[in-house]
Amino acid sequence: MKQILQDLRSGATRLEEVPVPIVQPGHVLIKTRRSLVSLGTERMLVQFGNANWLQKVQQQPEKVKQVLDKLKTDGIQPTVEAVFRKLDQPLPLGYCNAGEVVAVGTGVTEFSIGDRVASNGHHAEVVCIPQNLVAKIPDSVSDDEASFTVVGAIALQGIRLVEPTFGETVVVLGLGLIGLLTAQLLLANGCRVIGVDLDPDKLELARELGIEAIPASGGGGIVQTVIDLTAGVGADAVLITASSKRHDIIAQSAKMSRKRGRIVLVGVVGLHIDRSDFYEKELSFQVSCSYGPGRYDPEYELAGHDYPLPFVRWTEKRNFAAVLQAMERGSLRVKPLISETIPLEDYDRIYQNMDTTRSIGSVLEYPGTVRVERRQVRITEKEFHAGKPVIGLIGAGDFTVAKVLPILQKLDANIKYIASSRGMGGTINARKFGIPFSTTDYREILADAEVNAVIITTRHHQHAGQVTEALRAGKHVFVEKPLAITAVELEEIAAAYGQNSGSLSVGFNRRFAPLVRQARARLGDTATQPMQVLITMNAGAIPAEHWTQDPAIGGGRVIGEACHLIDLITYLTDSQVERVAMNGLGQAPDRYSDNVSMLLKYRNGSNGVINYFANGHRSYAKERIEIFSGGKVVIIDNFRKAAFYGMKGDRQPWFSKQDKGHYDQFRIFLENLKDTGEPTIPFDQILNTSRTTFAALDSLQTGQWIDVP
Repeated sequence: MKQILQDLRSGATRLEEVPVPIVQPGHVLIKTRRSLVSLGTERMLVQFGNANWLQKVQQQPEKVKQVLDKLKTDGIQPTVEAVFRKLDQPLPLGYCNAGEVVAVGTGVTEFSIGDRVASNGHHAEVVCIPQNLVAKIPDSVSDDEASFTVVGAIALQGIRLVEPTFGETVVVLGLGLIGLLTAQLLLANGCRVIGVDLDPDKLELARELGIEAIPASGGGGIVQTVIDLTAGVGADAVLITASSKRHDIIAQSAKMSRKRGRIVLVGVVGLHIDRSDFYEKELSFQVSCSYGPGRYDPEYELAGHDYPLPFVRWTEKRNFAAVLQAMERGSLRVKPLISETIPLEDYDRIYQNMDTTRSIGSVLEYPGTVRVERRQVRITEKEFHAGKPVIGLIGAGDFTVAKVLPILQKLDANIKYIASSRGMGGTINARKFGIPFSTTDYREILADAEVNAVIITTRHHQHAGQVTEALRAGKHVFVEKPLAITAVELEEIAAAYGQNSGSLSVGFNRRFAPLVRQARARLGDTATQPMQVLITMNAGAIPAEHWTQDPAIGGGRVIGEACHLIDLITYLTDSQVERVAMNGLGQAPDRYSDNVSMLLKYRNGSNGVINYFANGHRSYAKERIEIFSGGKVVIIDNFRKAAFYGMKGDRQPWFSKQDKGHYDQFRIFLENLKDTGEPTIPFDQILNTSRTTFAALDSLQTGQWIDVP
C-alpha cells in the first residue's frame, strides 16, 4: 500500500510503498477512501522539516533540554547518534481519515466489515486504528464530508471548554479551517459569533456561512470593534484558533472580553500573559487538548477502556460522533471548505504549494485498489553469503534501530526480513540497512524455509508467544529480555524448547561485556572461592503510564530489566539462584515497584545483592558492580572503567565509551549458528534467571524468602 511520509531532515514528502498492517486486538482495519490535509498542522510540520539546524533548535527548546541532559549522562557520541536516528525516522502525515472497515480485531464489537467510518488515521491506503478513535459515518454524510470529522472534534472540544450558553457572544480569532468549523458549531449552539481574520477571502467565506466577520487590524482597532458590537460589554468568550508567534493575541483577547469572560486557546500563539489584563476582569484562560477527554491516555486509546458516560459525557470518540451528527443535520457545512480534491498519486500538488496556498481544506482521494492481504513489500534484491545463517528480524523499535541493526550490519549478517506491526518502521529500516523484505506478518518469516533463525525485539508481552511459535517452526531463536512476563508463559516456552530442535538465546548482554569477562577470568574458581556480588542500578524514573510499567505489556521493571542483573551475577558466580528475597521502598510497595533491593542465595554459597533504584540522580553512574572473592575485589563503574584489587597486572582498565556486551553477544550468537547451533547462554541458566524474577515478586508481597525451582 502507499503512505505519505515526511523527511524530518529536509522537510520533503514522499509516497512510500509499505506493507498493509495486520489488525491488532481492540483495533479496526480501515481501507481509506478520503483523507483531509489539515493545512495548518501539516504546514507547520513541513516548515519545521525545511528549517535549518538553528531554526529547528529555536522551534523545539524542550527537545534541546532533553539533548543536553543526555549529553551529561551518555556523552557526545551516543547523543549525536540518537539525534540523527530520530531525524532519520520519517513522520507519517495526516490524522483525518474516512474509509471502510475491512477487518476488526478481537474484542471489537461495535464495528463490522463494510461499515463506513471516520478516524484519525494517517494518509495511507490502509490504516489500523484503536476502536476508541473510530466513529461510524451516517448514511447521508459523504466520504468527503466525513474526512473533516477529526478537525471538527478539535473545534468542538474548544467550544466545550468555553461552555457557551444560548445567546452569548463568542469571538473566534482566526478563520482558518478549525476557526470556520468552530464558528459554525457555535452558531448551531445558539451563540452570536464574531469571526476575525486578516484574509479577505476567509472573511467572505465566513459571511457566506452566516458568520459575522470582521477584519483583523493592528493596535486596538479590533478590540474596540468588538466592544462596539457588544454595546460596550465585551465578548462573553473568545476562542483563539489562530496560528501565530505573536504574544499580543492573548492581550487582545483579554481586552475584548467582558468581566469574568472566558478565553480558550485551540490554536498556537505566543503565551506571554500580562497579569493585569486578567486580574482586573477576573478572566479565565484554558488551553484545549486536541479532540477531547481520552486523548493521549493509553488506557483509553490503546487499551480501549472507555470513560463512563454519566461521568465523562464527551470523550474524543463521542465528540467525533457529535460532529458527524451536526453534518447529518446540516448545521455543520464542510463542502464549502473543500478547496480541492486531489488523487493520492498527485499528493505533491498540495505539499509543494503549502507555504503559499490560500486553500482551506484539501482532500486526498484514494483509488480503492489496494490488496489488504498484501503484507509484504520487496525492498531490494540481495544475494546471501553461502554458509552463513539467514536471519528474520521481528520488531523495528528504537532498540532495534539503535543497537541490533548496526551491529548485525557490522557482522555482515544475512538478514532477509524485518517485521513491524505498522509496516512503516520496518520498511524505512529495510531500505537503510539493505534488507530485502519488509512485512507486517511475522508468520511469513516463520514459514520461510530459507530462514534459519529469528531475532525477536518486540514488546515484552509478545515475546513468549513469538518464541514458542518460532521454536515450533524449527527456527533458532534470539529474543530480547525478558523471555516471558508470567510464570505460565515461561513453562510453555520450556515445553516448546524441549520438544523442538532450535536453540534459544536471550539478550542478557551484560555477561558478554569485556570488563565483566575480564573480571570473571581474573577472579578465578568460584567453586572454591564463593563470591559476594553487589550491583547498584541507578535506573532513573520513568512515567507510571509507560508501557514497560504496564503489568500486561511490559511486566514491570523487575521482570523487564532487573533480570539482566540476575543473569550477570549468575554468570560471575557460575551458579544458579537457590533462594531470593526482595523488599521495596515505602510502607506498602506494590508488586511492580521500581525501587527494590533483592537478595540472592546461590547454590555454590555465593551471595548477590541487587539495588534497583528509580529515585536517584542522573549525574550518578547508572550501574556499579562490586565483586568480593578470596581476598580480591573488582569494581566495574558504568561499564566504562574497572578497578582490580589484590591481583597482579593492570588495575584500572577503561574504555572511552560504554561497552555492555551487545556486539559480542550477537557475534557469538551468529558464530554458534554457523558452527554448533548452541545457545549463547545455557538454557537452564535462562530458566533459573526468569524464575527468579517471578519468585522475587512473590517475596515482595509475602515478605518471605522464596525458593527458586
